[in-house]
Amino acid sequence: MMIYALGTLSRSGIEPFPAVVQDGMVLPLGLLLEEAPASLGAVFADWQRFGPEIDSAMASPPSSGWRPEADFAIHLPFMPGQLFGAGANYRKHVIDIIVIKGTPGTEDLSPDERRAWGAKFMDKRAATGLPFIWVGLHSAIAGSHDTLILPRDVSQPDWELELAVVIGKAARRVPLDRALEHVAGYTIANDITARELVDRPDVPQMGMDWMRCKSAPGFNILGPYVTPARFVPDPQKLHIDLRVNGQVMQDEGTDDMIFCVARLIEFISHHTQLNPGDVIMTGSPSGNGIHHGRMLRDGDVMTGEIVGLVGRQVTPCKEEG
Repeated sequence: MMIYALGTLSRSGIEPFPAVVQDGMVLPLGLLLEEAPASLGAVFADWQRFGPEIDSAMASPPSSGWRPEADFAIHLPFMPGQLFGAGANYRKHVIDIIVIKGTPGTEDLSPDERRAWGAKFMDKRAATGLPFIWVGLHSAIAGSHDTLILPRDVSQPDWELELAVVIGKAARRVPLDRALEHVAGYTIANDITARELVDRPDVPQMGMDWMRCKSAPGFNILGPYVTPARFVPDPQKLHIDLRVNGQVMQDEGTDDMIFCVARLIEFISHHTQLNPGDVIMTGSPSGNGIHHGRMLRDGDVMTGEIVGLVGRQVTPCKEEG
């Protein structure tokens, strides 16, 4: 079967609707299923039913009703029930930050010495450490084609393109070898971070300020589509590509994750309940603005793709008035 994805689209005068996207063409879900839900959120909330129904129908889809993707506006695919994010989950990315910003114990080291220190630290963390997970807010979530408003009081807005996981089956204390059975599909995320707000020098004992640095409206960008898990046999064999105004900034494989997708699901489900329709952002690879010494500014356009998933993010940036 040719790869397909699910999204929420609209045309002039028509309310947004859930649809199948395949090879640049769009088919409303209502023309594929006899009892189609009114939203993609409802599809993922009952993925154990609708996933197989959609797959079965797509084995022999209708020949009529398809229209070019270019005829439609693309919206946020669905609002997640819960949004989780993995922090510092790519080896090269974390090492780059250690080289640029330093960390306690590396203040007197040269850049090369910091890189060697960071590599050793990351190897140890991968072998004996635990994932770091933060929780996102609904008010920060936006679609992949929405304009990103850069807050007037943020001086270092940075991009973080990454793989996102959509949960399709309730998960609580899931073992590692069964974790991927709980995935409905995958989408693209861009987790925007205000770099200057990450640390709290007034209360350094409290660590990073995840609310201030990641929660402005539109900072958690999802979509455009969700590619069903059946088309992604190994989420650690995908490739992330982010460009700003056409210039490649991030170009890295998901095999550089410190903790793989299955490990993140295992870890999160050990401490809380994962439900159908929840989303996990799995962390960002190297190539962020802090690495390039260039942050987002008014007029920038970010384009993001993950090779192996359907769709591309196209996100214009505008300074807050």
